[in-house]
Amino acid sequence: MKLIIIHGPPAAGKLTVANEVARRTGFKVFHNHLSIDCVKPVFDFGTKPFGRLIELIRVETIAEAARENVDMIHTFVYAKGPDDEHFAKLVAAAEENGGKVCLVLLSCEPEVGRLRVTSESRSRMGKVATPEMLDSLHKNYDLLSPLDGRETLVIDNSNLSATDAAERIIGHFELPLQPET
Repeated sequence: MKLIIIHGPPAAGKLTVANEVARRTGFKVFHNHLSIDCVKPVFDFGTKPFGRLIELIRVETIAEAARENVDMIHTFVYAKGPDDEHFAKLVAAAEENGGKVCLVLLSCEPEVGRLRVTSESRSRMGKVATPEMLDSLHKNYDLLSPLDGRETLVIDNSNLSATDAAERIIGHFELPLQPET
């Protein structure tokens, strides 16, 4: 099992690129809002029960995918420092169950992110959807650093299409392509 973790700030294109990698490779996409959407109707965002359940869902889904040899892509916003322990648990869930983890830090120039963040698809999914919210996150958290001690492919996709970014990921990690149908 290979687990591709694509992390970076909101509006960097993580889900768009993940979907393109998945389309070309057959990997399953488990983006962070799947777990958030599951828990948010019951527990308020940011509460302790919310955080515990989000982590449980993510870690156990990754562990089970590794045990069942299901290649997958997980996306999330990683804040260096506050999210280090959570990120390490995601990696361990795969590796302790026979999986191989490939890390990608996807970013874009601030002005590109401010333009992308207002897309209708983001607000429909309950994502960060205003330039002010995005600027606040960048001001308060380090969203542009890789996880310490782990090789990470860094891609600035300010001027790349999702296809071009996906090709870089596929080539770098030598991911098998799914036959065209």
